[in-house]
Amino acid sequence: MIDPNELLKHEEEIKQEVARQTRFLRDENTRLSEEAVELRRMATFYDSLRNAPLKVPTWRKPKAGGKSHVHTQMVSLTDWHLDEVVDPQEVLEINAYNRKIAGQRIDLWSEKIVSLPQKWMPNLNVEGLIIPATGDLFTGEIHDELTVTNEDTVLGSLLYWMEPIISLIEGLAMEYRGIEIDCVPGNHTRNTKQFDHKQRAKKSYEQFFWSVVRDRIADRKVVQNVTINVSPGSSMNIEVYGRNYVLDHGYEFRGGTGISGAFAPLSLGSHRKSLKQTVAGMPMHTMIIGHMHQIINIPGVIMGGALKGYDEYASDLNLRPDENGAGQAMWITSPERAQVMWMPIYVQDRAAEGW
Repeated sequence: MIDPNELLKHEEEIKQEVARQTRFLRDENTRLSEEAVELRRMATFYDSLRNAPLKVPTWRKPKAGGKSHVHTQMVSLTDWHLDEVVDPQEVLEINAYNRKIAGQRIDLWSEKIVSLPQKWMPNLNVEGLIIPATGDLFTGEIHDELTVTNEDTVLGSLLYWMEPIISLIEGLAMEYRGIEIDCVPGNHTRNTKQFDHKQRAKKSYEQFFWSVVRDRIADRKVVQNVTINVSPGSSMNIEVYGRNYVLDHGYEFRGGTGISGAFAPLSLGSHRKSLKQTVAGMPMHTMIIGHMHQIINIPGVIMGGALKGYDEYASDLNLRPDENGAGQAMWITSPERAQVMWMPIYVQDRAAEGW
C-alpha cells in the first residue's frame, strides 16, 4: 500500500526540482540574451569598421589661394604591448615594463609630443597632428608565456586601457587644431594562435578597441577635432601634402638578426610593397611600420620604435638595445619637404619608473 505522505513528499520534491530547473533556464536565457546583444554590438562595430570610408579632416584638405608655409606633425604610436611584463633581471637591467610603467611612459610621450616642437621650433605653424598607429597596442596572448606573465587577460586589458586612451586623445586634441589617428592591426592582438591573412582586421582585438574608442569619443562630444580611421585590412594609405604614406605593422618582413640588422628585410620588404602599390595605382612615398621595435629613418621607410622597450625575446637573440631606451618616432612634414625635422621621442626614465 502506497503511503500518502510519501507520495506527497515525492510530488513536492518534483515541484521543487521543476522550479529549480525553471529558474536555471530563465537565468540561462537571460545570460544568452545579454550575450546576443553584446555580440550584435560587436558585429555593428565591425560592420562600421569594414564599411566606413577613410575620413580626411578639414584641416588636412588643400587650402585655396596657393601655398602657405604650413607644417604637420607626425608621431608613431606603435608596439606599446600594453599589460606585458618585462622583468629587468632577465634583460641585464636594460629595461623594465608593466602596467604602471606603461602609464608613465604614455604620459611622457604625450607631454613631449607637445613640448619638443614648441621648444626647438617655437614659431612653427602646425596645422595638426597625425598619429600612425601601426599595431601591437596590446601584447595579447598568442604565446603561452604571455598568458602566464601578462598583467591581465586580453579583455581585461581592453577594458582597463579604454578610459586612459580616450583621455589621452582628448587631451592632445585640446593642443592642436586637429588630430588624425590612422590604425592598422599588429600581429600580437589577433584572436587566433596562428597568424591568418584572411579577415585579419576582423580578428584583431586592437581594431575592435580603436573602433570603440572612435565611437566613444564621438558620443562624448568633449572634443570635435578628432578623426580616427580604422583600417579594414592589414595596411592603409594616407596622403599628406601629396605624398602617399603606407601604414603597415611590418610582420611580414622576416629576418633582422644578422649583421645588417633590420635593414636587409626592410629594403626587400619596401621594394616589394612599392611594386604592389604602383600596380594598384597608389605609388608609395614612405612606408611607416613597427614590429621590429627599433626607431629607424631611411629613405622610403620609417620604423616607429616600441614603448615597451627591450624585452626577453630580444635579449635571448642578443639583439642590440637602443642606448636611448624605449621610444617612438616623431617628425615634422611640410608641402615642400617630407621631413623638416626628425625628433624621436624617448620615454624610458629608470629613476622615475623606480627599477
